[in-house]
Amino acid sequence: MREMLAAVALSVLAAGPAWAAKTPDYHLVKAMTIGAPDRWDYVVFDPAMQRAYVAHGDVVTVVDVAAGKVAGTLKVGGTTHGIAIVSALGKGYADDGQSGTVMVFDPKTLKLLRHIKAEPDADGIVYDPQGDHVLVITGDSGKVVMIDPKTDKVTAEIDGGGPLEFGVLDGHGKFYVDGEEKNEVVRMDLGTAKADAHWPLTGCKTPHGLAIDRAHMRLFASCGSGAMDVMDARNGKVLATLPIGAGTDGAAFDARRGLAFSSNRDGTLSIIAETAPGKFAALSPVSTQRGARTLALDTASGRIFLVASDVTENKTMARDARGRFKVVPGSARLLILQPDR
Repeated sequence: MREMLAAVALSVLAAGPAWAAKTPDYHLVKAMTIGAPDRWDYVVFDPAMQRAYVAHGDVVTVVDVAAGKVAGTLKVGGTTHGIAIVSALGKGYADDGQSGTVMVFDPKTLKLLRHIKAEPDADGIVYDPQGDHVLVITGDSGKVVMIDPKTDKVTAEIDGGGPLEFGVLDGHGKFYVDGEEKNEVVRMDLGTAKADAHWPLTGCKTPHGLAIDRAHMRLFASCGSGAMDVMDARNGKVLATLPIGAGTDGAAFDARRGLAFSSNRDGTLSIIAETAPGKFAALSPVSTQRGARTLALDTASGRIFLVASDVTENKTMARDARGRFKVVPGSARLLILQPDR
């Protein structure tokens, strides 16, 4: 599929008729070509400027969502994975996993402002507006580097006790991070800059995505084993384990619609709903496009942003073999799914 047709409907139905009325249908409304490089990681949506930032190989590609076109690129140098935008200060942050540094840039002009030394394998960035911290998650180094965005100085490092993936905030000074190697969620106290809890994931292995329902204090950890654990963020108790697609690398929670999502490399968007207090169900997944493993959510509209590309398939290889599917050069695109309500 060289070009995606915006008219193609991508539908999701709830597990039962009582919940179907509350579950929106998602359909593709835009597919914008972003081209080479032919690898990507996280995508971040900035509602203030209506821009999507794609960690895109050795550059950050910036898409003007309203105009439906690429607004510019920021050269990183090494491979970049995560981006965060601090709108109040007019700053953006992008990591370079190879050099273990963070680039500070102007989101309006995309001009580089400075470099900050972090840790090797910088692999994701989250901005904490309550505490005013830029939090850089490092994979193999197993640390979260805290940066003051006013001074762009490192203020602390929190040791997670092993390789880390993504993290989410509860809005009250706690930061929850996937402990990828130890199959756990690590809770970090940003006031003391220490990890104060290590909670095992009991139903899934190799967590990659993490989302939070702050109102009900639920964590949704999407795992490479094809399952999602729902955890009580107050005590670490696993409440449910639900099936998701293969190859997850991102999760999100839509508070308005009460839905958790996992974006999957196999070309599906898994959806989890709390059907009754403490009871959860996996809804029928949305078909997306192979390789669309990371996502961003526009909390105002419910739009979901994904990155994927055309692929070729080597059918002589085993179905689960790495390298069975290869990216068609220059075909990467940003996909936007819109709920009907």
